[in-house]
Amino acid sequence: MGRARRRHARLVCRVAEEGQSVSATFATFGQGWAGDFGPYLFILLAGTLATDIWRWLGVVAGDRLRDDSEALNWVKAVATALVAGVIGNLILFPTGALASAPVALRVVAAALGWGAFLAARKNVLVGVVTAELVLVIGWIALPG
Repeated sequence: MGRARRRHARLVCRVAEEGQSVSATFATFGQGWAGDFGPYLFILLAGTLATDIWRWLGVVAGDRLRDDSEALNWVKAVATALVAGVIGNLILFPTGALASAPVALRVVAAALGWGAFLAARKNVLVGVVTAELVLVIGWIALPG
């Protein structure tokens, strides 16, 4: 038994013959006790570990924060900046079907959606629906 074979002897996907590669994929998680549910269990475990820890820390720390604290104002500002950046990227550098709409139409739809949001006393649903309607109607009305 060669050195490489001994090194990989305990892996889930063992080398059957010399020259085959060793890799762990979603298919290898379906082997063993988990059966066909292996990939789903892996995704559930990885998603839980990545997000639930922060949620519980937020619950514990949330009782101690005041609504008008500087830390919470900073978090709100960062979240707003991130959303604005994503919207800016969608307007100026779209992908998929949105890329076929002209830049002017995307800018006008965003501006009218923002105006409707403010006119409806900061109702997000009104702003989003208005922007979508302007975009869809403008897209249909465009020639070609």
